[in-house]
Amino acid sequence: MLAPMITLIVGTNRPGSNSRKIAAHIEQIYAGLKVPLNVLDLARLPIDVFLPQAYAEKPAAFQPFSDAVLAADGLVVVTPEYNGGMPGVLKYFIDMLKFPESFQSRPVCFVGVAAGVWGALRPVEQLQQIFGYRNAFLYPERVFLPGIGGLLDDAGRLKDPELLGRLQKQAAGFVDFVEKVKGVPQRVA
Repeated sequence: MLAPMITLIVGTNRPGSNSRKIAAHIEQIYAGLKVPLNVLDLARLPIDVFLPQAYAEKPAAFQPFSDAVLAADGLVVVTPEYNGGMPGVLKYFIDMLKFPESFQSRPVCFVGVAAGVWGALRPVEQLQQIFGYRNAFLYPERVFLPGIGGLLDDAGRLKDPELLGRLQKQAAGFVDFVEKVKGVPQRVA
């Protein structure tokens, strides 16, 4: 059986973000599992996607982002917490994707990254509501990384092996979840 294709979404466009540093760990974990992983870093969104006319006609430069979501067997979303919620760019990205096929019956899991004590619990719960509304299959094992500034060394690597272990456990479980869900017939409401 072929390994599923997973797309990882770095849910911020902030330069040098901690979410991107955690995404680098996740990339290595999936490589170790020998599971193809495509990374969509929202810092690389084309600027013309933010023009008002993009709602009516998506710019050609957005097509690789849309295609990566549509081609994915599963999605991993790494989100920081900004002002008690998800970054606006992440919600906007979701809004720009094709409806309903972008998330319909697509497995998705979440990693929350925050400076605060809850590790982005609020934005992950907000995203679960959105993806649930869009009929995605939500993987229940979420990983929260609170106090992220103290969890990373000077090179941006996680210092806590227990947290790295949770990311590894989530990835292995998510791959299994995706493989099981692939056999479930899709139903469009």
